Amino acid sequence: MKKYANYPSLEGKAVFITGGATGIGAVMVEAFCKQGAKVLFVDIAEKEGRAVCLAIEKKCGNAPQFQHIDVTNIDALKTSIENFAKAAHKIDVLINNVGNDNRHSPLDIDQNQWRKCMAINLDAAFFASQAAIPFMQKQCKGNIINMSTINVIIAPEQMPGYVAAKSALNGLSKSLANEYGVDGIRVNSIMPGWVATERQIESYLTPKAQADWQKSLALKETLRPIHVANMALFLAADDSEMVTGQAFIVDAGRT
Repeated sequence: MKKYANYPSLEGKAVFITGGATGIGAVMVEAFCKQGAKVLFVDIAEKEGRAVCLAIEKKCGNAPQFQHIDVTNIDALKTSIENFAKAAHKIDVLINNVGNDNRHSPLDIDQNQWRKCMAINLDAAFFASQAAIPFMQKQCKGNIINMSTINVIIAPEQMPGYVAAKSALNGLSKSLANEYGVDGIRVNSIMPGWVATERQIESYLTPKAQADWQKSLALKETLRPIHVANMALFLAADDSEMVTGQAFIVDAGRT
């Protein structure tokens, strides 16, 4: 059994995570709870979110909080962040994890579909950051982690909106890092490769697709959510205190 690092600086940290009910998000919620952080996560998947809370409480006794929120409802999202920060008297870490990589033909996607793609994959991250930054400024310290993707580099077919939004998210990280570094706020992106989440396995990552994908990897192993969560832990911890404005690839050597 593999043993991963423990980060003492994460104990007691107030961590807010979007899209934490399934996939990479759920594993990140668990990873931060195991570090002793106080975690609140939001997601539109209510049943799955409740199940995550129960499972984590059983595993480590440090249950996260969950709120059923659609992140495209910006007012609800910002209110959730503000209330969490006020109740905890701080917000140390914001992880903009939520995303949707539904496929669309560039010639078929309509204006509403395009805007919905931006709302989920880009707008939510910006406005969540907008809500968290004033609290971080008062603390003279804070950490924002944006979940991007290596698809901004390899640009696969049928994903114009997703690739555009995640590319913009990398730029947003750089912009916020430069603007708010003076306040002690660090902002970075994580760019995962093709991670074997339940959704990907059910929808796209067939055994053949996975075998073909692994041919392009330096490490011939399956990329799992914990590998991405481990990078998030490092970036949130004091161990990376001089790291900001960067985009970190976790893809087993695909790019």
